[in-house]
Amino acid sequence: MKTSTHEIANRIYRLSTCVPDAAPGGFTFNQFLIDADEPLLFHTGPRRMFPLVSEAVARIIPLERLRWIAFGHVESDECGAMNEFLAAAPRAEVAHGALGCMVSLDDLCDRPPRKLADGEVIDLGGKRVRHIDTPHVPHNWEARVLFEETTGTLFCGDLFTHAGDGPAITDTDIVGPALAAEELFHATALSPVTGHTIRRLAALEPRALALMHGSSTRTRCRESLVQLADAYDRLTGRL
Repeated sequence: MKTSTHEIANRIYRLSTCVPDAAPGGFTFNQFLIDADEPLLFHTGPRRMFPLVSEAVARIIPLERLRWIAFGHVESDECGAMNEFLAAAPRAEVAHGALGCMVSLDDLCDRPPRKLADGEVIDLGGKRVRHIDTPHVPHNWEARVLFEETTGTLFCGDLFTHAGDGPAITDTDIVGPALAAEELFHATALSPVTGHTIRRLAALEPRALALMHGSSTRTRCRESLVQLADAYDRLTGRL
């Protein structure tokens, strides 16, 4: 396996590793590095990928400069290597929602995490990331997303997950492939609030969607979020 790097927005880099046998056509595990005065890594990858991901980070910034570690929710592919990154970057802190810290990260992190309130912003110096609680969307009760305000980049976590090893950025539909992946994995915690939560994200009018599994996009971002919300509401019988 190898990890590729692409700049998907100004000083925001996608680090992507494809695992060929994880899904039909392969399955990408993507991390995102925000290169700011206080660099932030969104997703760490699982522990076994730490050598690949840390090497990719080091091609962009010195690893010890990393200041913040964040992720959508507590799963091994999202935060499995967080303690390895904490060891490699002495000033780094994990930043997550208060609930996730209380139920998991206060115990799992080798250094105390920074607890964030819904809507709280971290000024990275040149970039600003807003923490948004999205309980159970796409899954896990401590789920959240990050919104980088200067570029309008929404870090979607597992939203829009799709299989295959596509380009770093696509201008084609991402909703259809996401629904196909839902048929395959059944990974979304469909509930009466799923569509409503996703429409709240659409109201941000993001200019880029950074996906953990699959190609990111800078095309029809708001419309794609609304279409995904409508599709999930149909699956739950709300439309």
